[in-house]
Amino acid sequence: MTDNLIGAGLMPGGQELIIILLIVFLLFGASRLPQLAKALGQSKRAFREGINEADAEAERKQLNRDGTAAPSQLSGVDDETLFEEARRRAAQQKASEKS
Repeated sequence: MTDNLIGAGLMPGGQELIIILLIVFLLFGASRLPQLAKALGQSKRAFREGINEADAEAERKQLNRDGTAAPSQLSGVDDETLFEEARRRAAQQKASEKS
């Protein structure tokens, strides 16, 4: 895909990249370039973390929508609590059927 963009003139080639880097170097100076690179790296890392969080959240929502609970939600529930909830729901269902 990038070959098509370079051939179409949309991506800069080798000479253009050198000129762009030279202009950036002249504008910001040698002392600011490491700071800019660090800030760019931190921004990129934060963006990736945000994307990963969004993907994980979407996956959790999809699992919950499908009727299966996420494993992290079940780990804090003991068996006795689950049995009590099942008994309560069964009693509610019987009461609603009699009405």
